Amino acid sequence: MSGSLWLKPGTTGDTLPVIPRQRTTPPQGPADPAAPDLAADPLDELAARLDDLAAAAVHPDEIAAILESDGMTDAHIRLTYGRDDSFALAEDLYARVERRHAAPEAPPADPWHTGLAGCLLRGLVFALPGLAYVLGAPLLATGPGRYGLPPGTVPLFAGAVTGWVWNQALSHRAYTWLGLGDRRAAARALLTGAPAGALAGAAVAVAAAGPGEAPAALFGAGQAVYLGAATVLLVLGRERALLGALLPLAGAVPAFRHDLPDPLRIALLLASLTATAVCAGRALRPGPGERRPARGRGGPPFAASVPYGLFGLGSGLLVLYAGADAVIALTLSMGPAEWLLHRFRGASLTRLRLLTTAYEFRRAVAGMLARCLGAYLGVLAALTLTAAALWPGAAAVGPGRIGSLLLVGAVLWLGLLMQAFGGVAGAASVCLLAAGAQTLVPAAGPVAAGLAALVLCVLTCVLLVRPTSHRF
Repeated sequence: MSGSLWLKPGTTGDTLPVIPRQRTTPPQGPADPAAPDLAADPLDELAARLDDLAAAAVHPDEIAAILESDGMTDAHIRLTYGRDDSFALAEDLYARVERRHAAPEAPPADPWHTGLAGCLLRGLVFALPGLAYVLGAPLLATGPGRYGLPPGTVPLFAGAVTGWVWNQALSHRAYTWLGLGDRRAAARALLTGAPAGALAGAAVAVAAAGPGEAPAALFGAGQAVYLGAATVLLVLGRERALLGALLPLAGAVPAFRHDLPDPLRIALLLASLTATAVCAGRALRPGPGERRPARGRGGPPFAASVPYGLFGLGSGLLVLYAGADAVIALTLSMGPAEWLLHRFRGASLTRLRLLTTAYEFRRAVAGMLARCLGAYLGVLAALTLTAAALWPGAAAVGPGRIGSLLLVGAVLWLGLLMQAFGGVAGAASVCLLAAGAQTLVPAAGPVAAGLAALVLCVLTCVLLVRPTSHRF
């Protein structure tokens, strides 16, 4: 495409006077004296060459991006077309070409279409590990707690946060390899990264343990191993295998009302952990049709995965501060949240293909954003009420508590949406600031979450009303 847009230097722009073309031989046949033979307008030729792309654009900036990506400099545009820069030239092309979109014979495949059942399954496997804490809670209560928290909470939180940060960054790197079509490289990244993350999480849990918290440190080490293995299975699309590995934790259901012997608790925990690790090892084995990647191929930069780890840190802290029953509701809601993210992405691409003006597109995107966010918050509110009714010792649910939790949910969903559209740095910064404010002043949690939700709403609208944000 790069060579098709360049014209011969010295052609006349449409802002210069019209000069009749000089002939060295008399014309053949009769000529119309009222229609002199004029020099070709290079802008007409460019409009003809870019007709399909310009007709599908919903804003002149899309055409400007095409011109700049083809290597057109401002100097070339001034010399050839008589316009100041690519934006001025794009506005002229946008005005000359009529808006139209070729209707496909069959609806195009929607790469963002996903079934609700699959997303609900992921939400379930996100929430089931919470039963491990029900089984392990009596085993951890061997000494006094610190900072006003239950016994063993500090090493467990420290190990969990470490695992979230590491595995969020690892997931991004592995997904990037999968996007490049290299499953072998993705598996290799998981094979080296998941054990390293498990070791880091276990080391942090042990280092954070105080006197009498050795059982909690041991539990934190197992938690770190589980997080690494679950990351492998989720990235490689083995949710059903992970669900099967978590089934032993269903033995925690009687523990809500009855006391279980400690050997049974330990056996259920070890069975689930072992099954998860074994399934992850089997998932990392190369398939029969996989080929080795070409030597010397560069992979995604490690620095590109850092913002995803920071987003995991900020969002994880916000979830932890919400309380045990709220954690269950939030993790279960991640399934519907993921489905709504896919719905928004697919609908935005459809609107981008069908609408003809930037105003219509902005209005449609704003409406879709409000509907998807409202649907997610409605699901989260229902799950919160359900979790509060079933979880033993849950805090009373009132309007204030539900409102605070919905603010946290809005921060998480909008942050995930920005992450999906490449705005992970902004989402991570907002979540970290909100989590830091809540750490310093716990009473300011609802205010911090509310401000974070408001900022993310503004950032999301600014990012997603641009048509170019949806074309990658």
